[in-house]
Amino acid sequence: MPQLPKVMHVEDDPDIREIALIALEMVGGLEVIQFSSGQEALAGAAAANPDLFLLDVMMPGMTGEETLLALRAMPQFAATPAIFMTAKAQHSDVRQFIEAGALDVIVKPFDPMQLATQIVALWNQSLVS
Repeated sequence: MPQLPKVMHVEDDPDIREIALIALEMVGGLEVIQFSSGQEALAGAAAANPDLFLLDVMMPGMTGEETLLALRAMPQFAATPAIFMTAKAQHSDVRQFIEAGALDVIVKPFDPMQLATQIVALWNQSLVS
């Protein structure tokens, strides 16, 4: 049985946070720590000590990309895998997010029954590469 990552999910929309929490914990069996903003995530990341970041791209205050850059500046998270979630998934955007250090981009609306499977597959790929 593969090890499952502890996921830090950053999403400003409370409805999406709730759906993702159910999808990841109840359906997928993952441990999830959630934050509603990049600023909250930065403040809580060290205590949360996640294995993987799941970041909304478009958030007020601090975007997902800005949040990832700030997390990467912390030595303990310099190599922590990240996945972006966005409704804005043009090919050029996806390429930009991967260049920014993401494993991949999950497009919203996502399938709650498949979300954990997608994340675990990307996580396992990151362990191999």
